[in-house]
Amino acid sequence: MFVLIADRVLAGPDLEVINGGAVIIEDDRIVWVGREADLSADQYPPDADVRWLGDVTLMPGLIDAHVHLAFDGSPHPVARMMAESDEQQVALMLRSARELLSVGVTTARDLGARGYTDVVVRDAIANGTARGPRLLTAGGAITTTGGHCWFMGAEADGIDEVRKMVRRHHKAGVDVIKLMATGGNMTPGSAPWHAQFTTDELRAAVDEAHRLGKRVAAHAHGTEGIRRALDAGVDTMEHCSFQTEDGMGGADPELADRIAASEIYVSPTCNFRMREFRVLMKGRDFALGELYRRGAKIIASTDAGIDNTPHHGFVGGLVAMSEFDIPIAQVLLSATSRSAHALGLADRTGQLAAGFEADLIAVAGDPRTDLRALDELRLVLARGQEFTPDALPAIEPLPEDFLPMSMRRMLEHDHGGTGSDPGAVAAMAEPAALVR
Repeated sequence: MFVLIADRVLAGPDLEVINGGAVIIEDDRIVWVGREADLSADQYPPDADVRWLGDVTLMPGLIDAHVHLAFDGSPHPVARMMAESDEQQVALMLRSARELLSVGVTTARDLGARGYTDVVVRDAIANGTARGPRLLTAGGAITTTGGHCWFMGAEADGIDEVRKMVRRHHKAGVDVIKLMATGGNMTPGSAPWHAQFTTDELRAAVDEAHRLGKRVAAHAHGTEGIRRALDAGVDTMEHCSFQTEDGMGGADPELADRIAASEIYVSPTCNFRMREFRVLMKGRDFALGELYRRGAKIIASTDAGIDNTPHHGFVGGLVAMSEFDIPIAQVLLSATSRSAHALGLADRTGQLAAGFEADLIAVAGDPRTDLRALDELRLVLARGQEFTPDALPAIEPLPEDFLPMSMRRMLEHDHGGTGSDPGAVAAMAEPAALVR
């Protein structure tokens, strides 16, 4: 049994502060949360592990709603995936999972892996064979033949094939269904502004998934794909960038209002690289701020594992979200109780309350005033088990010659075919600042 006593405890679904708070944990469950002054010694046995943590904030473990454990965050993650065996992929994914837990992410949703390797990794973590966050898995993202991420092995065309693929994923034990409503940036021959499935095909997948008790995440960049996914009734909209062939034009007002009025959560995959992208693409209008202002329900997600985006940059993604004028309090909710609700986990994690699983972190300082406090981990518990974070490498700025295909096209459009602005990346802050 743990008895944790701290200067601040962020409790309940709204992260209400308890000054001079305490949390009692038995096995994998929280059994009591309140003021330390109200805690009596007869509430826990004499051999309990009582820790006076001092000037720290105890809060729920963080949730990343969109990761790819099977991508390594290098400049060429797809090439590595395609070159490796499933066994090699599992080894990589176990490393990626430890990286997430090492920065306080105690729950993650893996939205695309090959051959149900994510199910293997999820189960290894759940049964204690390996350490990592609680995982929700999607198997291979369902795409059209030759569509975005076809190499994950879940191509389907037409209503019947889409339904069958959902059933196949269900049979394999996935937790969530991932649909590629549009093309993407990491697949040659795929354009993120093009819709892939018809509305009827998407609706068939959603109906089948919901019948089987599974939520649906839709990868959607372009406006038409966003519209079709919204009409089909998906549960989370991944990216939701309103990307066009010429670049980012901001959110479509009518669609943004419809999303805000719906039950859909927006998972914007805003990671620490966003700060650099905004310098490279100066003058472009990113959709996230407008979606928030119009009332969309935003959850924290990073797309960790994609090009030059290692898994241990989660906190930098939260900082980047706040730079879209999203209040810190809302950013913290997006990474805790709101994400738990969006992912169907609201009854077990995302908040510190009696009866919830003991997923929590302690950080030096107060993240309600400075999100960078989340970098200063003092304690990590995942389902009641303490974890000592691994030493992690520094995250370097983007190389000046790095740009996804779509972003290179945008910059060429902006600069008359000259490519990115020389020195733009180098003008960014020091590498350590990008990680925070």
